[in-house]
Amino acid sequence: MTTTTDDTSAAGTERHGHAGELAVAVAQAHGVETMFTLSGAHVFPMYDGAVKSQADGGGPPVRLVDVRHEQTAAFAAEATGKLTRVPGLAVLTAGPGVTNGVSAMAQATFAGSPMVVVGGRAPNNRWGTGALQEIDHLPIVTPVTKHAATLMTADDVAAGFDTAFTQARSSHRGPTYVDVPMDEFFNVGTGRVPVVGELRGAAPDTDAIDRIAGLLARAARPVLVLGTDVWADHAEDAALRLVEEMRLPAITNGMGRGVVPGGHPLLVTKARGAALGGADLVVVVGTPLDFRLGYGVFGGKDGAEPAGVVHIADSAGQLSQHAALAGSVAGDLTAVLDGLLEALAGAAQPDRSDWITSLQDTVAAASARDAELLGAEADPVHPARIYGELVPRLADDAVVIGDGGDFVSFAGKFVEPKRPGCWLDPGPYGCLGAGLGAAIGARIARPSSQVVLLLGDGAAGFSLMDVDTLVRHGLPVVMVMGNNSAWGLEKGPMQLLYGYDVAADLAPRTAYDQVVSALGGAGETVTDPRQIGAALDRAFAADAPYLVNVITDVNAPYPRNTFGI
Repeated sequence: MTTTTDDTSAAGTERHGHAGELAVAVAQAHGVETMFTLSGAHVFPMYDGAVKSQADGGGPPVRLVDVRHEQTAAFAAEATGKLTRVPGLAVLTAGPGVTNGVSAMAQATFAGSPMVVVGGRAPNNRWGTGALQEIDHLPIVTPVTKHAATLMTADDVAAGFDTAFTQARSSHRGPTYVDVPMDEFFNVGTGRVPVVGELRGAAPDTDAIDRIAGLLARAARPVLVLGTDVWADHAEDAALRLVEEMRLPAITNGMGRGVVPGGHPLLVTKARGAALGGADLVVVVGTPLDFRLGYGVFGGKDGAEPAGVVHIADSAGQLSQHAALAGSVAGDLTAVLDGLLEALAGAAQPDRSDWITSLQDTVAAASARDAELLGAEADPVHPARIYGELVPRLADDAVVIGDGGDFVSFAGKFVEPKRPGCWLDPGPYGCLGAGLGAAIGARIARPSSQVVLLLGDGAAGFSLMDVDTLVRHGLPVVMVMGNNSAWGLEKGPMQLLYGYDVAADLAPRTAYDQVVSALGGAGETVTDPRQIGAALDRAFAADAPYLVNVITDVNAPYPRNTFGI
């Protein structure tokens, strides 16, 4: 449940117009500035509403960004929701337009990304007679959304869109879906455009906070894990206060990366194994206890006892139902984290200096080992060398996007953002093909920042055509490809299991940079590790989408500890 700190949701202005105008006006009231779409007649009224929003002069106009595949529109909306914490908006035509957006909706559900997807729908006055793309979308999208509805008349649109946006931006955030029959989308109706107040999560149970504070006060070897919802719930400042004032070693994942800045002495992500294996208490905030976190089983390393586990979430439905928990609490994450800090103030706590020092020593040793790989002179290029050249060139506010398997796993190891809200990955759903959409959304959401898309050559095949969208809309993005001519994440494990691999090879050394150039961008292929840095400099200097296509060693896989099962 959510509470509204500025209770103006019942207020608003009555408006008369066609359903598309009403829909766009409500979206604007919720902070939407961009509509991602691929042209379709079922949703023309939304386009007309966007065009008229530019003439109204009542606020920033809604920008129309048209793409080459509906999945890109939906992934762009999902990335916009992650980065801005305002629901992204994707408008998809009926039938295959909607079904092409389902993977992005599923990704948004798993990642807690606020977004609204609007679908076209065959007209009411033809329903059941076999109109073009006539299908009931709701049974398809309901399993991967928070809320899904068909708004049957033009008069239903304003209230229905307000519900969809409110649901999307309420804890726990996620995607919502609405569609409108085509004949009603063109019809004129009346509705109230809301005045939208700030939404905050539910007040947490103070007794639960006190119990967790007691566990923390007694812990000799605590670790704090900060995940995506810390950023989504606007709790990044509170999280850093807790880390610094209580001197708690922290690991970050997802969009929690950067909450504790890269290089901070209490950021121990590089000592993850030692930290989670040697801890006596692990407090996980804003991320599920899934395969990325050993399903919530910690401690037990080198004869240590299993660690106590505390789970803190932005809403009760996100609390783990499978892990054995020593404590849990749900609610507004700033209130929870500041409540813990207040409860711990002045409390006697063990001397943790040896624990912190041991983790810092492990981080230093890992960084020394990393330095060797980051400077590798191997031929073919070791994927790590790309990050050795890229990381020093990243500004503190650079937005880094991962779209790939093995190559992007190296990014998770070597890229430590300096600020929160600067890292995008597919999250636990693990969907390839999100990268071009995310890059489009990021370039619009952060116009003054570097936007770097890290692509595997496999992932590129899902969406590289949408470089055309970057070009047409004047959106320069630096794309860096680790091209090992294979599905690297599958090739090695299959060889391990069977002694051979099939369906794991791609065409060798494909010149994907020439594809980008043909679409109006630019790029180059790099085979010499000593040339990577100069190529990146040219990419950052280019006022165009630019692909640095680095040919990498297929026999240098990422040394992973889990395959997600």
